[in-house]
Amino acid sequence: MTSPQHARTLDVDRSDAVYRSWLKEAVRKVQADANRSADTHLLRFPLPEHWGIDLYLKDESTHPTGSLKHRLARSLFLYGLCNGWIRPDCPVIEASSGSTAVSEAYFAKLTGVPFIAVMPRTTSAEKIRLIEFHGGRCHFVDDPRTMYEESARLAAETGGHYMDQFTYAERATDWRGNNNIAESVFRQLRLERYPEPAWIVATAGTGGTSATIARYVHYMQYDTRICVADPENSCFFEGWTSGSTTVTCDSGSRIEGIGRPRMEPSFVPGAVDRMMKVPDAASVAAVRALERAIGRKAGGSTGTGLWSALKLVAEMVAEGRTGSVVTLLCDPGDRYLDKYYSDAWLAAQGLDIAPYTAAVDSLLATGVWPD
Repeated sequence: MTSPQHARTLDVDRSDAVYRSWLKEAVRKVQADANRSADTHLLRFPLPEHWGIDLYLKDESTHPTGSLKHRLARSLFLYGLCNGWIRPDCPVIEASSGSTAVSEAYFAKLTGVPFIAVMPRTTSAEKIRLIEFHGGRCHFVDDPRTMYEESARLAAETGGHYMDQFTYAERATDWRGNNNIAESVFRQLRLERYPEPAWIVATAGTGGTSATIARYVHYMQYDTRICVADPENSCFFEGWTSGSTTVTCDSGSRIEGIGRPRMEPSFVPGAVDRMMKVPDAASVAAVRALERAIGRKAGGSTGTGLWSALKLVAEMVAEGRTGSVVTLLCDPGDRYLDKYYSDAWLAAQGLDIAPYTAAVDSLLATGVWPD
């Protein structure tokens, strides 16, 4: 019997020079993409000057893949690469309602790995076109609630990596800084008359953006409060108000990119100050009001956040408070011409935006939010 003093050292070396060379090049390409990209704009929504309130939209549609999800996809790819999860020639699979998949298809092509998007069959035709343009493949499901299991199944079947944005979004992004969206907003507001906003409004798909913004605000010791706007057919609001992580919703969200049928692991309820449940018709009315105000079309999720931001503005006017409010312009409206800008689609969905359009017009004309 070998004595403990002379026991052999067990040693397994899995170094792979070829893989490490590929990994260094893949990470370089992703970081170089960020280095080539200028920051996104902070646009002003016109409000009456005498209110003493400034409303801004962080225009994330100017990213190379046209949406807020470009930041997330970059972070997820770096996270997956540096954890050794993404490997040469092995597909990356993602469950997505569209925009994240567009951005991840871009980074998959950049790093030379196959990409499969598992998505609802109702996803807009333009998003499908963009995923395929970047070399991705779309795998459709009839029930959005099955995307998670189908993505995991495909990953196991192909030997690929299930990216799982709904779990890893909040941890893949460096919330302390490193030019995340929150740091960018505060830097851009530095010369404005109200550089520390009273409110920042985010919408939740994974919950990663609201977590990043809230954590940064707390870390920097700002007084800014965080409001999350949730659409119909989503369970974040109910989960947040009830304190339950097990709430579910039977229907898929009509506002693409946000709203989920379950409480996602990346949503951090304790970091959020306030939530609003926004009717889908109000989201569409707000995004059409945005076009009238600044001449820009945007997606429905932008409308959900803008509706909540306008409600906060109305509260500040009523209370005689001055300050600033920031929300997000998440992606461009040309992806949704057959939905949020189509009266036929609204009619088919049974959505009447007239009362909500009148509410926005009344606010902007009088400063009063209709009851």
